[in-house]
Amino acid sequence: MRTASSRSILPTLVCAILIAGRGVAAAPPPVSFSHDVAPLLVKQCQGCHGAEKTKGKYRVDTFDRLMTAGESKSAPLTAGKPQASNLYRLITAADEDDRMPQKADPLPAAQVELVRRWIAEGATFDGKNRTAPIADLSEDGDRPVAPAVYRRPVPVAALAFRPDGGEIAVGGYHEVTLWKADTGEMTGRIAVASERVNALAYSPDGARLAVAGGTPGTLGELRICEAKDQGAGRVVERTGDALLAVRFSPDGSQIAAGGADNAIRLIDAKTLKRTRLIEQHADWIMDVAFSPDGAWLASASRDKSARVFDVKTGAMQAAFLNHEEPLFGVAWTPDGKSLFTSGRDRRVRLWTMNEAKQTAEVASLVAEPFRVEVGAGMLFVTCADGIVRQYDVTKRDLVRAYPKAPDWVYAIAIDAKHRRIAAGCYDGEVRVYDSEKGAMVTHFVAAPGYAPHKE
Repeated sequence: MRTASSRSILPTLVCAILIAGRGVAAAPPPVSFSHDVAPLLVKQCQGCHGAEKTKGKYRVDTFDRLMTAGESKSAPLTAGKPQASNLYRLITAADEDDRMPQKADPLPAAQVELVRRWIAEGATFDGKNRTAPIADLSEDGDRPVAPAVYRRPVPVAALAFRPDGGEIAVGGYHEVTLWKADTGEMTGRIAVASERVNALAYSPDGARLAVAGGTPGTLGELRICEAKDQGAGRVVERTGDALLAVRFSPDGSQIAAGGADNAIRLIDAKTLKRTRLIEQHADWIMDVAFSPDGAWLASASRDKSARVFDVKTGAMQAAFLNHEEPLFGVAWTPDGKSLFTSGRDRRVRLWTMNEAKQTAEVASLVAEPFRVEVGAGMLFVTCADGIVRQYDVTKRDLVRAYPKAPDWVYAIAIDAKHRRIAAGCYDGEVRVYDSEKGAMVTHFVAAPGYAPHKE
């Protein structure tokens, strides 16, 4: 039987329950390995614990390897028990010499808590393949996208003419943009995961476009796109640092890529499987180039050397060490017997493959030469002074210096069929020239929708 006092208490209890209910936050969703933890491991850990570098004999580049102990023999992860998991103990260690990642800032508290929760919830795997690269798991999930309209241009570090000469591919921000070579009109956009696109190369038949880039210090990516559908294509290589160079062999059967992890990768263009990993350099690979017959691969490195490798075996044939500063570019002479290299020492040198002996100094410049390219019987050199210089390949005489751009000229592409070149500048401009007459064909800022601010 209810009394008056009990009836008066009921409303108070109901209000208390309702008020308390409003203050209780909804439980956060379970932590996803694919979308939450895997990207963190790629950015923070894979550079030292991946396929190319394996400190402590421990790797995190696949889920199975993440769960396998390294040389410490301690269990990396114990489901449901963060404190018993070596991975968690290392990222929370108070001693800087023990804490991971080493030689870097400690992980933000939010990321540490994410890892703790994931382990406490059972350290479950929500992907499809435990042996697949973890970098592939969330590729299309939270991937940044290029802006519909650019607020400002981005430096043009990569250019490539489609083999028929009708279109130019240009590296952008998380994308490759496509432009008509005659008019500079944009014709398409290809989305990629790489923040920066550092190198582009078309297959000889124009059917494929190789895109090399990444996010410095975090992720490198080699992507092969089908040119006809302008789709995002397929990622064939991922590394712990940015890729900086890519080329197709003259017959289109091989792809070579190099980058900031000091390694060169050879890829079978048909299967898109890696056939060889060449690790002969001590610093970044800045450029690669196949010989005209496709038998040899040359490289230019920040370790101040240029090297030549046998494509079939990966064996080193020659090493050119005359440059005194890091190298940026390498290109073969048309007969495949010699090479041009450019470097921070402001020299363009010519040397023989067989003896690695310098035979000429093509140019001593006032500014750093970034790229060297050979085509249509000419050598083209891009420079930090904003000038593209054109030399006769045989006589090595200066044919012309193109009009000075307002900023550094990073990239160059050659359309041998129509005798044209395209130069890419730091300020985002692309300039297309007739290489026989030196006249400008067109120029454009490779930033979709960009309109310069007017005062």
